[in-house]
Amino acid sequence: MSLNILQQSIVHRLPQSYCWRTGFKGSCVEPSVANDKNLENQLIGLKLLGYEGEKIVIIMEALSQALSDIDVVSSVVEYEGELCLFVNQNDELAATCRLKNCGVAIAELMTTRSLY
Repeated sequence: MSLNILQQSIVHRLPQSYCWRTGFKGSCVEPSVANDKNLENQLIGLKLLGYEGEKIVIIMEALSQALSDIDVVSSVVEYEGELCLFVNQNDELAATCRLKNCGVAIAELMTTRSLY
């Protein structure tokens, strides 16, 4: 697989934690309960920015394959009408590192408060 398709792609980490909807593991997510501290059940979501239509499917499959290459399990799932990539929260650092190494930019939230 050519990683060129991933270069110049930008993903944004969704702000919540998620979990698999009961009975739909791998195919349907929902926001997780705030008091669920079991990281084995927690997922993070990544949303692709700047693309529409069939191109999103192709890039999301390439993102998932890039993670699979390093044994990080991921699922491309529709959430709130958009395809998103979900990985276990325990794998977040490995996943973002791998994606960055493939040329994917990770959009970060910026704070406007003074750090001093």
